[in-house]
Amino acid sequence: MLDDFMTRAALAGVGVALAAAPLGSFVVWRRMAYFGDATAHAAILGVALSLALQMSIFAGSVAVALAMGLLVTVLTGRGYAMDTLLGVLAHSALAFGLVAVSFLSGIRIDLMAYLFGDILAVSRGDLAVIWGGAALVVGLIGWRWSALLTSTISSELAYASGIDPKREQLVLTLSLAITVAVAIKVVGVLLIAAMLIIPAAAARPLSRTPEQMALTAAAIGSASAVIGLQSAYALDTPAGPSIVCVAALVFLGTSILQSARS
Repeated sequence: MLDDFMTRAALAGVGVALAAAPLGSFVVWRRMAYFGDATAHAAILGVALSLALQMSIFAGSVAVALAMGLLVTVLTGRGYAMDTLLGVLAHSALAFGLVAVSFLSGIRIDLMAYLFGDILAVSRGDLAVIWGGAALVVGLIGWRWSALLTSTISSELAYASGIDPKREQLVLTLSLAITVAVAIKVVGVLLIAAMLIIPAAAARPLSRTPEQMALTAAAIGSASAVIGLQSAYALDTPAGPSIVCVAALVFLGTSILQSARS
């Protein structure tokens, strides 16, 4: 079954959707969209360093994305507005990553594949990394679910409950770094934030509880991956962007439904 490239692509898309769904819900609740974008853009620098040092692209991407997340956390509240800080770091990391790639002599690299994904070229090894990373993210978020929800609602409530909000922020940062690393092959660094945010935002009007929102986001993300792949195959369009387009249409539909109810 895994010899069929479309089957591998669909499994990869679903794996990324399952990892992004619960994490994307927290990104939406905490209004961390720019944070996710900055972490994703940093991943291209991780790719360049991985190729230069002849190490795993997954490991390099996780390391740099995690470093970006920690840097943002440390610098927040030190004289810069959050959106300004994230804008500077996100675009700087992407620029330095692209420049670093240009210095890699003797190594051929398809930048478009890393920027926009190449889900149709996913191998069995890639699937193992994607699903392993997804299982790690889901397990980590599930383990800290209650504490993450409490610290999301209120830092003061978290402290009163014996929960350290900074520790929970670190859990989210680590989960985000892993998700970015496994999603590079599927949708690329420029569209990772879309897969984090859009399914969760589309699920919000359909959900009454946080758990229901995370599950609905997973379903929307998985369906978007499969339908987007089928549409890309039928219409001869780029697979990664097609997946995001389907998710965006679902978001439009749930937004219209919410407007009709109110």
